Amino acid sequence: MRFLYKPFAIIAGLFAARIGQSIFKTVWAQLDDEPPPIPAAGQASLGKVVGAQALEGAVMAATAAAVDGALARAFHHFLGGWPHKPPKPEDD
Repeated sequence: MRFLYKPFAIIAGLFAARIGQSIFKTVWAQLDDEPPPIPAAGQASLGKVVGAQALEGAVMAATAAAVDGALARAFHHFLGGWPHKPPKPEDD
């Protein structure tokens, strides 16, 4: 089943990246009038650069997780199987 899922996961990853960038730009526009600072350009304070990068990372990760979860559920709905096997519990 996993080989059927992989092409869709790649396309969904590209889709999630575009959506995530759009969401980040929208959120950043609400926080600051200037565009997000570039880390190595020296145009903003270290705190602003780190905050922008942390926000971008969080938005991108959340978007990727949401899209991947939705794709896995759709895959399960249409084909009847999950794309990944759940991890086996470890015995203590």
